[in-house]
Amino acid sequence: MLTQKEGWIEVITGPMFAGKTEELLRRIKRLEYAKKNIIVFKPLIDGRYAENEVVSHNNNRTRSINISKGREMLLHIQPETQVIAVDEVQFLDAETVDILDNFAEQGKRVIVSGLDTDFRAEPFGFMGRLITIAEFVTKLTAVCVKCSAPATRTQRIVDGKPARYMDPIVLIGASESYEARCRHCHKVYRKPKSIIGKLHVK
Repeated sequence: MLTQKEGWIEVITGPMFAGKTEELLRRIKRLEYAKKNIIVFKPLIDGRYAENEVVSHNNNRTRSINISKGREMLLHIQPETQVIAVDEVQFLDAETVDILDNFAEQGKRVIVSGLDTDFRAEPFGFMGRLITIAEFVTKLTAVCVKCSAPATRTQRIVDGKPARYMDPIVLIGASESYEARCRHCHKVYRKPKSIIGKLHVK
């Protein structure tokens, strides 16, 4: 009889306010009950709620290590480490995908949460590639603040209006800067495909 091999990648994704971090913390808690050796990381750039903790919008939390690049995880992983968890993984660098893939090859369970798309509703950096190589992908939805339909997109708000297409991709914030929106209520000021002419609302 074949023995099941350990080592895989789980991605928890979706828009803001969908409960991604809450789901990550739930899985971490279950593994703690199972006495697994777990290490948790989060991007240094994300200091919204606490410096050395992963914190959900519901204020559930767990201790974590701040990193700026995926390679920094290598400084903390030990042979006995069984589970590697990363919150807001989309804020790390592209090399993170190869590093997480290597951890899974070594027989470690990798669980990450992060946005699949940016405020433009386009793939967020390397997240498309990470989702492609993951064994398990959980895509969560929020509730659209405009019509209450399932929300799959993140709306960025600047001075009460939709952000412009050419605005920076990364802007750390919460409900003061972002809303959950469905496909039909999501808006972004964008340039025409020719990149010529006046900005208009999609």
